[in-house]
Amino acid sequence: MERSAQRLGRALVVIVDDRVAHGEHEDSTGPLVTELLEEAGFIVDGSVGVAGEIVEIRNALNTAVIGGVDLVITVGGTGLSPRDNTPDATIGVLDRPIPGISEAIRSSGLAAGATDAGISRGVCGVSGSTLVVNLAASRAAVRDGMATLGPLVTYVINELSDLEEA
Repeated sequence: MERSAQRLGRALVVIVDDRVAHGEHEDSTGPLVTELLEEAGFIVDGSVGVAGEIVEIRNALNTAVIGGVDLVITVGGTGLSPRDNTPDATIGVLDRPIPGISEAIRSSGLAAGATDAGISRGVCGVSGSTLVVNLAASRAAVRDGMATLGPLVTYVINELSDLEEA
């Protein structure tokens, strides 16, 4: 059974930023991701801010998976600094990586002139029946990443839905 293009499922946004997690800085990317997900047909359960600690990131991802969301988009923590732990935490919760999606996000970012896209360590994969995607924290990276994800996310979620119904 195919899902309607009008409603792809439930999504959660996880913002990985120490300042946002501690209330020292207002998050500007979470609302953008939420808006883009809603435009794509998702019901967004919310946006959660966590510090760049592997345990905190992993806990947020596991909570989303256990909660049954179809898609988790993480924003931030994908670069090279010591606090950029999002890919490391994500790998720890994935059952199956999907490197092609991460490669597509990096490639489209580079093609759009974002040189930092080439050093993104962001990963993507499936945990249970939840698709998890890491995006960099800039608004440009979010816009480009979400545009690249559109058809890929729809395909993966439909595949996962078909597996659950089989």
